[in-house]
Amino acid sequence: MVSIIACLKKLPELARVAMLGLALCCSGLLSAAEIEIPSAQLLSTDDGYVLSADFSFELSQRLEEAVNKGVVLHFLFEFEMGKRRWYWFDEKLVARQTEVRLYYHALTRQYRLTTGGLHQSFSTLGEALRVLSRVRSWLVIERAAAEKLGLRAGDSYQAAVRMKLDISQLPKPFQVAAFGNRDWNLSSDWKSWQLVLPGGESR
Repeated sequence: MVSIIACLKKLPELARVAMLGLALCCSGLLSAAEIEIPSAQLLSTDDGYVLSADFSFELSQRLEEAVNKGVVLHFLFEFEMGKRRWYWFDEKLVARQTEVRLYYHALTRQYRLTTGGLHQSFSTLGEALRVLSRVRSWLVIERAAAEKLGLRAGDSYQAAVRMKLDISQLPKPFQVAAFGNRDWNLSSDWKSWQLVLPGGESR
């Protein structure tokens, strides 16, 4: 910080203002993640392994306004699982993602969450966000795929999950506004944990 201030003192006034603005912008981009992940776990079922996770976040005023004006927000949930290897790069065994779209349906005056062909409607944005923040029984590894990969109950694996707003799916004018703007960016860091693959079926 001292060296930066010393350099700024040697610059003309206008250049100092520009450099300071750039520094503040960069510090905002490097700030903590806007989405927290309090819990995540992998469970065994008849169909395979399912993920349940909780996410904690709030929409900025700009994002709320965008939703209420009919802009669709695309949220990506990503899951990875692999094995750590001391002698080489970590081995990635599973990489899955799913998308949930949040939007306001003006005709019915309801907020909707859409995943694939499934739809859920809510009378308030708060209700929709509460459901969006809870992922339940997401099938991330099918039983046949687990057998093909050689996954074994009782073995240790490294799992990770994250959530983010996919700004590349926003309309072009909003993508421009979102670039480098914290009001438009919403994401979590990867939440990683060591797990012992569960066996049996959870009823």
